[in-house]
Amino acid sequence: MDSRPLGTTGLTVSVAGLGCGGNSRLGLGRGASFDECVGVARAAIDLGVNFLDTAEVYGTEEIVGAAVKAYDRDRLVISTKALFKTEDTAETVTQKVEASLKRLRLDHVDIFHFHAVGPAAYEHHRDVLAPALLRLKEQGKVRHVGLTETGPRDPEQAMLARAVEEAPWEVIMLAYSLVNQGARTRVFPVTVRRGIGTLLMFVVRNIFSNDAYRRAVFAKLVEDGRLEASVLSQGSADGDPLAFLVAEGGAESITDAAYRYARHEKGADVILFGTGNRAHVKANIESILRPPLPAPVIERLHRTFGHLTGVGLDLPGPVKA
Repeated sequence: MDSRPLGTTGLTVSVAGLGCGGNSRLGLGRGASFDECVGVARAAIDLGVNFLDTAEVYGTEEIVGAAVKAYDRDRLVISTKALFKTEDTAETVTQKVEASLKRLRLDHVDIFHFHAVGPAAYEHHRDVLAPALLRLKEQGKVRHVGLTETGPRDPEQAMLARAVEEAPWEVIMLAYSLVNQGARTRVFPVTVRRGIGTLLMFVVRNIFSNDAYRRAVFAKLVEDGRLEASVLSQGSADGDPLAFLVAEGGAESITDAAYRYARHEKGADVILFGTGNRAHVKANIESILRPPLPAPVIERLHRTFGHLTGVGLDLPGPVKA
């Protein structure tokens, strides 16, 4: 497993991180048992993953807590998060952190994030809620303070554009993929300069794994004038504009290419992957650890899709192709 510093937090993290939410939620999404879900998390750890991200709303904190108790806590980096409303107070922050620690059966988390913060709610999180999180950091219950964006509801990343320039954020979670490249110019240059750790979500979504859905999305982009019609025919004879990633780019699959594209972007620290299938854990990690895509392929991705905003940011749930 490759590892790297998480910004300037002092944490060393695996470049592949296990995301315990999304459609799979470690297997809960397909009705797996508690023990089966624990097995998925342990399969990732056994393959070298030391970063696990969960959240109150995912319903997987107890699973993560059960999974990690068999390992040396000091070698693992546990991240969790909770949603807050604009009427919530500092006391709410303390209550939610304590509740997460109880579900995780831990005395501290390495990162606690404010979850899915929108532009309108940002100042309340920064001015009212963050001081409480910093007090919990002083107490040793939270090692580092972070926040995550709400990609589908803030595709221009207006919230993050402010947050990455301000204290107290040490780590951020953001949406980034080969068809949603905005952070390449809006966010990463600042996080690199300021030493903010980055966790990448939405790297692989239905647009990459569901062929029929992907064609439908791209057809609509052409219909709306957001893509040239020629892009469809240039990709492949059947109108898949990403087929060249396998045919010409040397990728094992479009999903493989998506992981590799994000992994080697300057400013990317942890690539989050989610699965509820132990057999898929190894394949996901192998993709993240493969070499970069060829330079001409990356240039083509930037040239063709770099202007798109908000593509591939489907929320968890069934997709009808």
